[in-house]
Amino acid sequence: MPAEILSHKEASDLFGAVQQVAKSIGVSDVEALFGAHRAALTRFANNTIHQNVAEQDRWISVRVAIDHRTARATTNSFYPDSIRRAVEHALALARSAAPNPELLPMNEPSVVSETKRFDPATAAANPEHRGRAVAEAIRVVEGAGQTAAGIYSTGQSVEAIFNSRGVAAWHAETMAQFSITAMAGDSSGWAKASAVSHSAVDPVALARAASDKARLSRDPQEVAPGRYTVILEPAAVLDLVGQIFGDFSATAVNDSRSFLTDRLGKKLFGDNIHISDDVAHHLQAGVPFDGEGVPRRKLTLVDAGVPRELAYARSSAHRAGLEPTGHGFPLPNEVGEAPLNIVISGGSTTVNQMIASTDRGILVTRLWYIREVEPYEKIMTGMTRDGTFLIENGRITRGLRNFRFNQGVVELLNNVEALSPSVRASGEEAFDMVVPAMKVRNFNFTEVTRF
Repeated sequence: MPAEILSHKEASDLFGAVQQVAKSIGVSDVEALFGAHRAALTRFANNTIHQNVAEQDRWISVRVAIDHRTARATTNSFYPDSIRRAVEHALALARSAAPNPELLPMNEPSVVSETKRFDPATAAANPEHRGRAVAEAIRVVEGAGQTAAGIYSTGQSVEAIFNSRGVAAWHAETMAQFSITAMAGDSSGWAKASAVSHSAVDPVALARAASDKARLSRDPQEVAPGRYTVILEPAAVLDLVGQIFGDFSATAVNDSRSFLTDRLGKKLFGDNIHISDDVAHHLQAGVPFDGEGVPRRKLTLVDAGVPRELAYARSSAHRAGLEPTGHGFPLPNEVGEAPLNIVISGGSTTVNQMIASTDRGILVTRLWYIREVEPYEKIMTGMTRDGTFLIENGRITRGLRNFRFNQGVVELLNNVEALSPSVRASGEEAFDMVVPAMKVRNFNFTEVTRF
């Protein structure tokens, strides 16, 4: 069993030291966020492991509140003098801040449901374990005459929050992540996965998937840009649809910087679109409380195409006369809150069935370099990469040169014709989510790239 990087008792004892210092300088309202992580990563390229690194860190972030002012200071040293300096620095910053008449008292304690997301074997994974898995994955790609590059990481983390009103929430979890790119002469393939337990990540299967993509997309051809029926694999759905969820924030709506401003409760997407935020979902990861220690509750963000609920921090909930949902960021901040445990409900159509039902279309493995073009319809631009294929008469016929797209996410979620079962997906442009593959009509490709 690996040693705990920060136990509940140690965090509690450290907060006792924070409180003692705060009282000695006349501060009664004090909060401390604790973080700790131990992470290791094995990196490979050119079919060779070339790097193995590990790091461990712990920190305390102290927030004080006095005379409707608040501020925080952070230290990664747990020595008594460092804790004292952090508390004193937070107080000095608070005294220099402008008063905020809407600042709420520190949060009161409430019951946080336990989510068991700590896997001892993943926490104990060593370079030998990762090295063997990477070597097996490389053999798959190398055996196909291709070149492999990627990473395999394992680690554990702790987050906790304590305050002078009695909040004492603590959470530990583990995480494993494997990503691989298989490169051939004029093509490439990619696959990535993450999970709380490394046993749920299969590097060999991911290597085969990436290698198959590189093989099938060799000698890529060019087709004209335009509107196509597109099958987005889960990673592509994650990175594109994932761009909208910061807008499911009460603060963003109140500030009129959300595409949901004046749209909540109105039909916006297709009937087959159901989206929730659910920290307790068995494929999710993350902390079951927010930056003030409020328990996260499940939200119905979209029901049959209708946006229903928003994330509320304590401050935005107080302004609206509602209860907070447990999605607030640590104070002080200007963002407010956001859902972080997205689950898009899937259907029963496999990707192969989507392909078989498509007369002419394009299969997209993943997207990258995604940027917002227009905020109200959430029009995004970006490019395909690492496996883009032409579908003709229900089968993949050739690899394609990549495209740039300009696509509104609101429009996309009105044009979904089929959904696969949902899976935990990992990409590069958004945090991990539980999402399906999607078959979408009229996806807008604007130009062909030169790779």
